Amino acid sequence: MTTRRLCNDTVRSLPASVAIPAYDRAAVAPGIVHLGVGAFHRAHQAAYVDDCLAAGETGWGIIGVSLRSPDTRDALTPQDGLYTLAVRDSGGEQLQIIGSIQSMLVAPEDPGAVLAVLTDPRTRIVTLTITEKAYLRTADGSLDEKHPDIVHDLGNAGSPKTAHGFLAESLARRRAAGTPPFTVLCCDNLPANGATLHRLLVAFAKLRDARASASGNAPLANHIADQVAFPSSMVDRIVPATTDADRARIAAELGVEDAWPVMTEPFRQWVIEDHFPAGRPAWEKFGVTMVEDVRPFEDMKLRLLNGAHSGIAYLGLLSGHATVDRAFADPAIREFVDRLWAEAIPTLPRDAGLDTSAYTAELAERFSNAALAHRTAQIANDGSQKLPQRIVASAIERIQAGLVPEHLTLVIAAWIAACEARGKDLPEAHFTDPLDAAMAALGERRTLERVAAVFDLAGFASGKPERQPLIELVAAHRVHIRQGGVALALSALGKTRRA
Repeated sequence: MTTRRLCNDTVRSLPASVAIPAYDRAAVAPGIVHLGVGAFHRAHQAAYVDDCLAAGETGWGIIGVSLRSPDTRDALTPQDGLYTLAVRDSGGEQLQIIGSIQSMLVAPEDPGAVLAVLTDPRTRIVTLTITEKAYLRTADGSLDEKHPDIVHDLGNAGSPKTAHGFLAESLARRRAAGTPPFTVLCCDNLPANGATLHRLLVAFAKLRDARASASGNAPLANHIADQVAFPSSMVDRIVPATTDADRARIAAELGVEDAWPVMTEPFRQWVIEDHFPAGRPAWEKFGVTMVEDVRPFEDMKLRLLNGAHSGIAYLGLLSGHATVDRAFADPAIREFVDRLWAEAIPTLPRDAGLDTSAYTAELAERFSNAALAHRTAQIANDGSQKLPQRIVASAIERIQAGLVPEHLTLVIAAWIAACEARGKDLPEAHFTDPLDAAMAALGERRTLERVAAVFDLAGFASGKPERQPLIELVAAHRVHIRQGGVALALSALGKTRRA
């Protein structure tokens, strides 16, 4: 393998087949700070911004911030922020060098530097892809005020650890300096993600205000509640984890080493509520859909793509399928996904003009993309945080309509079974979940009691009258899985009785 690195000095010497930034990177000024620079951000938002920069909108460079690990910074800084986006399908692979990330910061190493870029008047948008669990919510969706990192940030405003702490402190500093607030654009798979983050940050700011003053006034909380924009968005692109084989292949094609290329599919989608008081790039020129209300698009994506992904992941793991395309090629799982969609589609808004037939047909093609080798174990991570919006919400609405969410509840049962299979039929650390320790502590219980305890831990359908019917359906599925594996659970669909 070559020892030369991808960077500003080598990018012009790449093969002609490789697309490179069509703009002067030295002329780009920062306008966006992104929290959580993982592979998804680099395949999605950063690629859209790269298109904007190429069109001459040079005021929207990205400053990337890692809230935990230095790995992405360590990979990209020697490359001047450049990396390869490899778009793969059955027809081959197209390589593009993305140049929109100007620099990288690691929050634990220098929180002051992160606060400095957030308070810079040039920063007009802060985007986030920090994963569902990093929003630090309790089972009922409220801010986890007792989380150690929240407690730390309330007592150490100048050296925060969480996104909540960084956003609140930087907005407070901007307000004190007379600098207008930036727009906060959440890009994580949360329902009403903008409104959710808005609510959580206001709750955090109220705790800050209570510590700062005994008067009862909440100046920062009120400022965030009334003056800071939090548009919701829906993001969609499948991004499998990069492997060493990917790195070797990309290096051979480039003729230089790229420490962290990103693999993805041709499809991409971004739907954003158009509320940006401080300005925004002209994203709509590059395929972004700017709307007044993102909820119909968000519901369709969460319930049809993400919901099916979770079902494929857990059933696939239990069936010995390592990747999505292999699981989806299993006739029994393929039929299950079609019926899962049939249960979820009636829960979507009927007056929003959604073409669910075309959407699911396109999903079937995407799930069949063998070139991606999207690992089921990658999708399986953090199920307790993902299933409420992907599966549980649809199941509740189906019961409310007098219908049985049989396929939806099998996904929950398969998640529980896959968690229990680690260290037995699956490797010990094959995937992880924030509730791993708590679920392990439950010990042996009767099926119905165990499922109810898991629902309590995860907050599934908390306070809803539909909770007990859901528990009974999941328990019945779990019995089938324990007795005869996925094959029995799938063959029993249509015959399920509540346990």
